[in-house]
Amino acid sequence: MAETRFDVGMTCEGCANAVKRILGKVDGVTEIQTNVEAKTVVVTHGEGVSKELMLEKLTKWSQASGKSVALVS
Repeated sequence: MAETRFDVGMTCEGCANAVKRILGKVDGVTEIQTNVEAKTVVVTHGEGVSKELMLEKLTKWSQASGKSVALVS
């Protein structure tokens, strides 16, 4: 399993739930940990899951919601 980290401008649990819902639809994602206070998301996933795909999906949400999204690692 691999881990990918994002900085996401979440301001509430509604944002965190939206992020979980979006990333949960990606095949191969096994766990999503969100921290609203630290504005971080840690995704555990199989080796075949593209960081770029996850970033693309979060970026679409970011544009609609006005929240920031950045791939950390």
